[in-house]
Amino acid sequence: MKFTEAKLEDAIIRLLGEQGYPHVIGTEINRGLRANEEVLIKDDLRSFLATQYADEDITESEIETVIRKLEAYSSLDLYESNKQIMKLLADGFQLKRQSEAGKKYESKKDLYIYLIDYNDTDNNHYKIVNQLEIQGHENKRIPDGILYINGLPLVVFEFKSAIRIEADCFEAYTQITTRYRRDIPELFKYNALCVISDGVNTKSGSFFAKYDFYYAWRKVTGNETVDKEGIDSLHTMIQGLFDKDRLRDVIRNFIYVPDGGNDEIKIFCRYPQYYAARKLFENIKIHAKPEGDGKGGTYFGATGCGKSFTMLFLARLLMKSVHFSSPTIVVITDRTDLDDQLSATFEAAKTYIGDSEIKSVQSRSQLRELLKGRESGGGVLNHHP
Repeated sequence: MKFTEAKLEDAIIRLLGEQGYPHVIGTEINRGLRANEEVLIKDDLRSFLATQYADEDITESEIETVIRKLEAYSSLDLYESNKQIMKLLADGFQLKRQSEAGKKYESKKDLYIYLIDYNDTDNNHYKIVNQLEIQGHENKRIPDGILYINGLPLVVFEFKSAIRIEADCFEAYTQITTRYRRDIPELFKYNALCVISDGVNTKSGSFFAKYDFYYAWRKVTGNETVDKEGIDSLHTMIQGLFDKDRLRDVIRNFIYVPDGGNDEIKIFCRYPQYYAARKLFENIKIHAKPEGDGKGGTYFGATGCGKSFTMLFLARLLMKSVHFSSPTIVVITDRTDLDDQLSATFEAAKTYIGDSEIKSVQSRSQLRELLKGRESGGGVLNHHP
């Protein structure tokens, strides 16, 4: 049997269904007055917010305010808009409550809104949608698959057939990053990551990344001794990356966009970085003093494996953890070039890490002075001995 693009699409939709993502055909979705121009599933977002914040008596007008806030970001400056929406998605935002019909909220505080439920309760609305026609500025486009969480189009899939020489993963990448970007940029304001596949090769990456930075997700849990290749890597990606809990974790903690700069940089984790950072974090929790011995563990990474970003991901997990109550983190390097690289990476990641105090330390005496009498919550220090 020939593995055509249609059969590949059906197979991936079926595999996602096994992970708990119900399949919906695009023509069955209510898209309101804007019809084919609409990329949000607003009914899902309304339903999620109404349920999630029912105890806070969220109103219909407040829900519409959230939707308008998202829509206000312009697709003309796609990178900046995506950057801001990714921050809202990962860290949430405060919604100021307005008086309604002349009434005042006397006892209601401003709401802190999360667009995704990151708790174990998982009250989110999931959909894998195909055949969704989106009318762009000039051309109509139909992405092969879009994974929605709470009405937000967070993952775009593009499939090509391995039996056609001219239609491979690179062609799928070009379709997304060139043609779709030109014609339907509104879709990618909300995009967390993209997946490209020809059946034999399946890769994921940031919408803004070069093709060479798209990678397979070759392990399901991170405990396997062998990395899966070829068609097996399709299964490890769906079962690994698209495990619901893991996908939410990746969206929240493992997508990094620098604070400033004109370059379109958005880092989506590779699977070894994800599993290494998660295992280090859990091991540090177990061994933390005073109950533990203080030995959080050792991580060995080959040259070029992305150790700097692994440490950045770990730093976010530590800084955002309630368990550690905003710790002071010291990053020690043994080479000047690595020190420069880490300093630049961490100093551009204050928003991502969640701490405005990140300092590069030039000597042991300076480090000693900075740490003297320092309480937990002191930020990140980068030291080159």
